This record gives sequence, structure tokens and C-alpha cells, in this order.
Amino acid sequence: MNVAERFGKNLARHREASGFTQEELAVRASVHRTQVGLLETGKRQPRIETVVKLAGALSIDSCKLLEGIVWVPPATDTGHFELQED
Repeated sequence: MNVAERFGKNLARHREASGFTQEELAVRASVHRTQVGLLETGKRQPRIETVVKLAGALSIDSCKLLEGIVWVPPATDTGHFELQED
């Protein structure tokens, strides 16, 4: 699983818990429905503005959509993302 897929899993989980369809969430967040689908399947990474809009539409804190995504700073070379278990 990569970062985009993890974000998508978080988004889908919170959307379903809120009882919204992808279309309903898209309308509430002022984004296109296909964008919600692409985000949920991990085929697209969101801009920060989109994260904030989606979180607001779901009435959750933005950090909920980033759960389990952690940046690991470099020891000597380059850093990397680390995905935590659910």
C-alpha cells in the first residue's frame, strides 16, 4: 500500500461512516464526484485544500484523513513514508 492508497482507504472509511455517497460528499466538499472516486482508489493524491474541504464536509479533523501516514526523517540519506497498520 502506498500513501495515496492509505489516504483513499481513510477517506472511504470516514465517508461510509458518515453515510454519504461519493456524489453527496463531492457536493458537500465542492469537488467533482470523479475526484472522490480517484482519491478513494489511490489513483490521485489530494492537494491540501482538498483535504481540508473533504474533512470539513465529513465534519472531522483533517488529521483523521492522514491517519497511519508517517514521514520518517533520514538518518543519512533520504527520508521515506512509513505506513502504520490500522
